[in-house]
Amino acid sequence: MDPADVVRRLGGIAGRHEVVDVVGRSALHRAVADGSLVRVARGRYALPVTAPARAAAQQLTGTAMLLSAAAHWGWALKAPPELPQVAVPRGRKVPDEARALHDVRWRDVPAHHRVDGWVTSPVRTVHDCCALLPFDEALCVVDSALRDHDTDLRGLHDLDDVPGRLRRRVGAVLDAGSELAHGPFESVVRAVALGVPGLHVRPQVAIRDVDGFVGRVDLADERLRIVIEADSSEFHSGAADFARDCERYSRLSVDGWLVVRVPWRMAMSEPDRLHRLLVRAVASRSRCTGCFAA
Repeated sequence: MDPADVVRRLGGIAGRHEVVDVVGRSALHRAVADGSLVRVARGRYALPVTAPARAAAQQLTGTAMLLSAAAHWGWALKAPPELPQVAVPRGRKVPDEARALHDVRWRDVPAHHRVDGWVTSPVRTVHDCCALLPFDEALCVVDSALRDHDTDLRGLHDLDDVPGRLRRRVGAVLDAGSELAHGPFESVVRAVALGVPGLHVRPQVAIRDVDGFVGRVDLADERLRIVIEADSSEFHSGAADFARDCERYSRLSVDGWLVVRVPWRMAMSEPDRLHRLLVRAVASRSRCTGCFAA
């Protein structure tokens, strides 16, 4: 697998070990040398999103926003933006050739919502993503922002600057956010699960059985005893990983858990199929008598 594809699947930013474990050190070094990845901090690598976004903001005399801004703040995304996303003042005329190269949004961004004059502040970035992106994409940004304890998010739940018609939408994504989510893959699966009637999942639930600690699963509905795993087995390269997963899933199954393993492609590209699968899982458990914990 190409190093850039690995980083893309991990949300556009990844630790060195996450990339090296899949493709090796030499491939990572080649990706940095050819510009397909950039080193953004010690042991941290990202897709080259920030530089194009900054250039676009300067060219249009606007402000980088949405996913372009989220990538700049080092947050993991469902997918990187296809074009630099830039806000320009309402009423500004943008030439057709510039609009073909940039995702232009006509939105006013006051000075106190900008950092260094070219990118939306962290809080404004989160609010914009919640307001303007699909729920799953926005949840990825919120989860990642909440995991980022190095960025100032004071005022995140103060929605006074959010237009009234958008406050409920923004608040719903913020309420669903969790710093426990491990990455965009898991966040996207949770976004789908949250829309399934009768299913109430929590992220990163620790499970034990009579033999002790089984593991920490991606998502679990403890009432229905459903475990949902964002299955990244394609990244597992050794027999030890395979054996560990087999034992864990066997222990969960014999202890009465229904385990739903979700492949990356289904979560990212076929959410309707995933939704139907989870609806069937809930229906199956709802028909089961005596299989739930007291």
